Amino acid sequence: MHVISSGSKGNASIIYDSKTTILVDMGISYKRLCEGLKEINKSVNSIDYILYTHNHSDHVSGSNFLDSSISYCRVGTLQVPEKNLLDLYKNYQFGDFVVMPLLTSHDALAPCGFLFKDGKEKLLYLTDSGYIPDSTLKYMHNCDYYFIESNYDAHMLLTSSRPLSLKERIASEYGHLSNEQSAKYLVTLIGDKTKGIMLAHLSEECNTPNLALATYKNVFAEDGVSLKDINLVCANQWSSRDLC
Repeated sequence: MHVISSGSKGNASIIYDSKTTILVDMGISYKRLCEGLKEINKSVNSIDYILYTHNHSDHVSGSNFLDSSISYCRVGTLQVPEKNLLDLYKNYQFGDFVVMPLLTSHDALAPCGFLFKDGKEKLLYLTDSGYIPDSTLKYMHNCDYYFIESNYDAHMLLTSSRPLSLKERIASEYGHLSNEQSAKYLVTLIGDKTKGIMLAHLSEECNTPNLALATYKNVFAEDGVSLKDINLVCANQWSSRDLC
């Protein structure tokens, strides 16, 4: 997984192997996408499939630059061919990968995350969710890799200059996961197969990478769960990073 950009100003990630290349979300410029693909020796022509999580601009603003015939999403997210509309909790074969859309809770028309499987490993991709529904949680146990939202620090959000209505929206069940909420989910979900966790969609105004990482480490320590053998890192808004 090559994360080109993650945050409120744009999101795009590449899931790939030697035969299949999948773009998840296109909320960045075409130029930035090309630069990110070049970092892994690929081009736009390398993309086999494009998956979209929801219709907010930071996830779809660049979709018009790309081929809708290889774009897939839930109904109401974007205009794609009817055969490319995805149903929740159904397995789809995209090249070498089996992908299952997972329900999220966000103030968008039809939001979802994705579970990727290649026959050997599992990668969970889930951002933009005020909480994680039980119907989704049951598919999230003991993944090899987690790309999981850790959007805000509760104290920084509360004391920020943002309007009260925006604070309430972010902290609601249709908003985003805080550092503590995210960590409390993951401490119950990781298992002996888990190798890496990347904290995603960090707010630039109400979070920092150091705060997000420290919160995770504190929650795991309080529960007596070790992070010693797990690569815990933060995704970035302005530069690429690899999860696996």
